[in-house]
Amino acid sequence: MRIAQIAPLQTATPPHTYGGTERVVHNLTESLVQLGHEVTLFATGDSKTSARLVPGIAEAVNFDPDIEVNAYHTAMLEEAYRHADEFDIIHSHLDYLTLPFIKTTTTPTILTLHGRSDLKEFMRVYDAYADANYVAISQSQRRAVPNLNWIATIHHGVDIKSFRYHPVAGDYLCFLGRISPDKRPERAIEIARRAGIPLKIAAKIGPQDRNYFTNVVEPLFDPPAIEFLGQVDESRKRELLGNAMALLVPIDWPEPFGMMYIEALACGTPVLTCPMGAAPELLVDGVTGFLRESVDDLVEAVRDVPHISRERCRSYAAERFDMRRMALEYIRVYSRLRDRETTKASLPLPASKGDALLSGGPSRMNHVAKPNSAKMPKMPPLEESVPGDTL
Repeated sequence: MRIAQIAPLQTATPPHTYGGTERVVHNLTESLVQLGHEVTLFATGDSKTSARLVPGIAEAVNFDPDIEVNAYHTAMLEEAYRHADEFDIIHSHLDYLTLPFIKTTTTPTILTLHGRSDLKEFMRVYDAYADANYVAISQSQRRAVPNLNWIATIHHGVDIKSFRYHPVAGDYLCFLGRISPDKRPERAIEIARRAGIPLKIAAKIGPQDRNYFTNVVEPLFDPPAIEFLGQVDESRKRELLGNAMALLVPIDWPEPFGMMYIEALACGTPVLTCPMGAAPELLVDGVTGFLRESVDDLVEAVRDVPHISRERCRSYAAERFDMRRMALEYIRVYSRLRDRETTKASLPLPASKGDALLSGGPSRMNHVAKPNSAKMPKMPPLEESVPGDTL
């Protein structure tokens, strides 16, 4: 199958440090290539991929607030859709920015929504395109906007075998992700202090959270008991997670997924968090760690962590969150949409549209815009790939 993957341009695919969406796109793209599909990845020029790479920008923006990244996103979408007839499926990870393009071609588009979709700022645009093909990353995310045309719920996956299993717990807790009031790092600090366990914090600080970090979180640091490491690269992140007693992320928002959960479990490290968003859907209380609502209960949960089997955490991640499983689920969705479009194209047109077609009038159903090669980097012709093992 010929598949276009469209990734954000904030970080490279995969990211060198922070960047959950780009990591998911990388895992999916590599799995699809391994399964025999011909994949074109629209991403940053400094991305690393086994697919054919079409750069939307030379280097990742890296969340620079002075760069209007959506201008680059829009231009990249225009390039991808100008070549829509070269693909069987277009899979975009750019949320609502993609929506105005989907009706310019008969090539089916699916959109995986990676963030919150229930914010009032988004409701008007999603209502206008409620019949687009949306994929949710959790049932929790899906329930928040039930009126959208959700065609599947597919949990993220990681390359489990690439994570080293750590059978022996370390002597510290780990907070991973980003510094934000939603993630409640100050609550994690309180829990660690009361439990008498050191806490290592590896997190990104965005411009919008700088004041919160300076005024609320930073004053609580007390090395080595409470240690802030900033952003860490992938290798350091995995070592940090694997050697931790537990991942401690006492969130205070409906997180639609949480890559840090499954990455910790892949290392064998239990997870301590709150039963919000997708957490109860992804984790099993008492098996993969503990889900608790209050600080008091999470302090008690820290003391119970030695009773959690690290081997079971690892096997649970392998059973539920391997990236091959994620890719196979997406292939089933791609195939269903492709077959539906093929069937639709073979049906006779209604009389009025048929008359228009016979008289030379336009037929939107059968029209695909011709690529303008002068505006897009030269790409080698695509050939139909060997089908994946589910097709």
